[in-house]
Amino acid sequence: MDQGKHILFRHRDIANLRDLDVYLAHGGFEAFKKAVTTLTPQQVIDEVKNAGLRGRGGAGFPTGLKWSFLTKDSFPRYVVINSDESEPGTFKDREILTHNPFQFLEGAMITAYASQANTIYNYVRGEYWDVVAGLERCVAQLYERGFLGEKLFGTEFKLDFFHHRGAGAYICGEESALLESIEGKLGQPRLKPPFPADKGLYAKPTVVNNTETVTNVPFIIQHGAAAYRQNGTEKSPGTKLFCLSGHIQKPGNVELPLGTTLRELIYTHGGGIRGGKGFKAVMLSGASSVVLKVDDALLDTPLDYESVAAKGAMLGSASVIVLDETVDLSWVILKTTRFFKHESCGKCTPCREGTFWMLSILERLNKGGAAKADVDLLQNVASQIQNKCLCPLGEFSVTPVLASLKTFRGDFDARTTDGAPKAAPKSAPKKAAVEAGD
Repeated sequence: MDQGKHILFRHRDIANLRDLDVYLAHGGFEAFKKAVTTLTPQQVIDEVKNAGLRGRGGAGFPTGLKWSFLTKDSFPRYVVINSDESEPGTFKDREILTHNPFQFLEGAMITAYASQANTIYNYVRGEYWDVVAGLERCVAQLYERGFLGEKLFGTEFKLDFFHHRGAGAYICGEESALLESIEGKLGQPRLKPPFPADKGLYAKPTVVNNTETVTNVPFIIQHGAAAYRQNGTEKSPGTKLFCLSGHIQKPGNVELPLGTTLRELIYTHGGGIRGGKGFKAVMLSGASSVVLKVDDALLDTPLDYESVAAKGAMLGSASVIVLDETVDLSWVILKTTRFFKHESCGKCTPCREGTFWMLSILERLNKGGAAKADVDLLQNVASQIQNKCLCPLGEFSVTPVLASLKTFRGDFDARTTDGAPKAAPKSAPKKAAVEAGD
């Protein structure tokens, strides 16, 4: 990809792109107009399918296919955008919403047309109150200019756009808990089935997409699937936003084609490991990641959905947390487990009780009061949680625990009372030399 031409971070190439007139001057809303006036909803879906766009929120599910799952002949329909960016280490969506808001809005609006929905809700994490205020101003401008409202472009299509702020609950990033929250209920996951495509918001067919996902859509509709596929790989087309944090020289967001190697991401775009230290481990999708030991094979792994999965991990939201050689993984896992225990909604027993006991063991371990048997107990508790939870949060809580115990067990054992290296015995003081015969 030409580094001077971004698809999602176009604001880095075009000054003041968050100004509507500037956005319009650079082709803004041409894709939306094209969709509404010249394409059928099915044609929009087919173009997105042909582009191979995959969900950027974590799972990587094909976007066009997801849109096509909506229950036939059931109306009204809704589009819900998940801007509840709560995963530790993730901060890409905020940059889009702040600096390239109209491309995001246009993408959501095209998604609504393709889904035959007349209402969009953007669910934004509560801490982004200033971002929401800016988005509300943008939406007001779109109503004034005739891009939202009734009879758009002289057609019968109408569209309304609303923002809904969360209250800082990580669980509301899970799509069904998010829908419950919009409806004014406690933010807890629903049992599935039914799935949102059948009975989502207000028990009607609903598309739920991530912020980054829909921001790709205007480019696809305006320039075509073939142009979109010029970046990325055959099975993972397009570009991806990577969030770099941890022990990295240049933390922040970077947009790169899917398939870029971890080595290029870290050393070319991230400037390498801070302080010139060794690269010990990496978490590729925030706090919920598999913790991977870094070696040459991993560094040369293409960062696309298939290649990362082959390493036993997920690319997810591509929130890359870099850990240098000084890091103790037992301390890192204490931090991630504390987060997930705090954010558990408490609805299902394995997550509610399991995260509590994992945290108790890890706190005891990090205070120097645990034995090797406690590390075994930690593994046992984590294994008991796995595959038994109502939603992915419980699974996320054990992923870094089990991965670290498998690869970095020594970091945990070194903290135990019976596993820490024994201090060398102090040598007896030498006796003073006795002067004889002098």
